[in-house]
Amino acid sequence: MKIGVISADITSESRVAITPDAVKKLRKLGFEVVIQSGAGQAAYYADELYQAAGADIASSLTEVITQSKIITTVNDLPAEATESLSSGQIVIGMLDPYRNTQLDTYAAKGATVFAMELLPRTLSRAQNMDVLSSQANLAGYKAVLLAANEYSRPFPMFMTSAGTVKPAKVVILGVGVAGLQAIATAKRLGAVVEASDLRPTAREQVESLGGKWLDVPMSAEEAETAKSTGGYAWTPSEQYVKDQAAVVDKALSNADIVITTAQIPGRNAPRLVHGATLAKMKAGSVLIDMAAGTGGNVEGSVPNETITTDNGVRIVGAANIPSMLAAQSSDLYANNLVNFITTLIAPAGDEASASLALNLDMEDEIQGALAVTHDGQVRLAKR
Repeated sequence: MKIGVISADITSESRVAITPDAVKKLRKLGFEVVIQSGAGQAAYYADELYQAAGADIASSLTEVITQSKIITTVNDLPAEATESLSSGQIVIGMLDPYRNTQLDTYAAKGATVFAMELLPRTLSRAQNMDVLSSQANLAGYKAVLLAANEYSRPFPMFMTSAGTVKPAKVVILGVGVAGLQAIATAKRLGAVVEASDLRPTAREQVESLGGKWLDVPMSAEEAETAKSTGGYAWTPSEQYVKDQAAVVDKALSNADIVITTAQIPGRNAPRLVHGATLAKMKAGSVLIDMAAGTGGNVEGSVPNETITTDNGVRIVGAANIPSMLAAQSSDLYANNLVNFITTLIAPAGDEASASLALNLDMEDEIQGALAVTHDGQVRLAKR
């Protein structure tokens, strides 16, 4: 049974779904692997490395599609590849399912499609398949380095004979995996870091990394609700949202660097920084909008572009930071995919023959959650 690896068809994507090390792991499981020529080149994985690992090299996308039972990809398949699918094939990747316009086509082709973003992140056995965490971790680190490169002053405090250089003030908005890594990286570079999140439960994590929590007053009832839900299902009051905006506005007015990380699957990213706040920021300050590709947290941000406001604030639309660390992000992503593919293999003894067999089980809590099309039907619930 063959697993196919295709090349990204967009210029802003340098990652590859399966690396040479992952090829070795898949071959140990009993799979064969065929990779489109040049698919790993941008991530510094040459065709020769794949061949040495035991993969076959295909000269074209069509050749990969026609040979493979399972097709792995970083982003959605190009339209010509989707049209070439046949019934029973499996597609696995980060497919942006709630925005994906090809789901009906996938279903009509009879393909089973797994969107890795939908993984239930609360399942302990699914943690080694969590592509969002593996990619966000690297993105949070790189976002700080991007900010340091754009910022015209150093991050740490310097004591010199010519005077003292003050440390940079960094504000992180959104304290998920990316935000926590950004805090840790900024602290390592010597910055003073403040952070805010809609989840009050994130305070302990922020402070454990040496950051200052931007505290927003809340009623006793709100505090109890936020605590009982772990922060994730908490719906703040209108007054809390207003108070949080005031706290954030004050912090950003004094900030040198701002990194925003908030994204919502299936929806446009929430607007965290508005024009009125940008107008209060200092000339030379830098904002890294990690949600620029899904609508942007910062008003005026443009994906893959750097905009300078009239008052000298630089807004970096960082739409795909993991691609900037293509070698490492591909390696982690490939490991996530291999771990998921392992769940698709039929248990030993289920088949009379010794050949590798798949067991697609939509009742399984992982497979069922990730499958967006199966048996000719679109399974994804609309948001």
